[in-house]
Amino acid sequence: MRPAYLARRNPTVLLGLVLATSVVTLFLHDVPRLGALYALLLLAALAGARFPPRRLALAQIPFVLFAAGIVVVNALTRPAPEGLIIGVALGLRALAIGTASLILARAAEPRALMVSLVQHARLSPRIAYALMAGHRMLEHLPGRWRTITRAHLVRSGRERLSPRQLGRCAFALLVGSLRSGERLAFALESRGLTDGPRTVWRPVPLGRGDALLVAVCALVVAAVVAVPA
Repeated sequence: MRPAYLARRNPTVLLGLVLATSVVTLFLHDVPRLGALYALLLLAALAGARFPPRRLALAQIPFVLFAAGIVVVNALTRPAPEGLIIGVALGLRALAIGTASLILARAAEPRALMVSLVQHARLSPRIAYALMAGHRMLEHLPGRWRTITRAHLVRSGRERLSPRQLGRCAFALLVGSLRSGERLAFALESRGLTDGPRTVWRPVPLGRGDALLVAVCALVVAAVVAVPA
């Protein structure tokens, strides 16, 4: 199956578009334009990144809760109805930035993103590969947590762990992660990870499709900004 359209684009370009969109939202203060931008980002997530609708809806829950908190705080602390309007606008801004971040996480493969940043954004290989290694460690944390908690359950003979046992599990996870990070740092250093010239295996291309994506996104965002509030 052919990858989604945004997954075929350069990850550095996607990251730049996400950052640019986030900056644009900081200058929008009205509900209609922020709502339109949020709707367009949802459409991009569904069509451009092939985000499954159910997964996209579930991924929105933390952002929706955060946005709801913003609305409630502004509605209660500012004069009505101005407080409610400002709260809704700020909530939509949070939803738009969150959805743009989800698109980047869905479309940009971590290894390709780091390689692209080294190639096209001139990011130091030390920083890029350290970030990629850290990402790999974070991916393994849920599995390590399950292993540690199940081991404690077997040892205790209980169905549930007490708060004290959960604290011990968290401490064991922290210690294990620190040791893994130390071993990983030594491994990267021993393999000559320096700031000098390096070759790239499987380089990430930057082509006309990326330029077209930037142009289309710029036109769409400009159209949203140009709409009267």
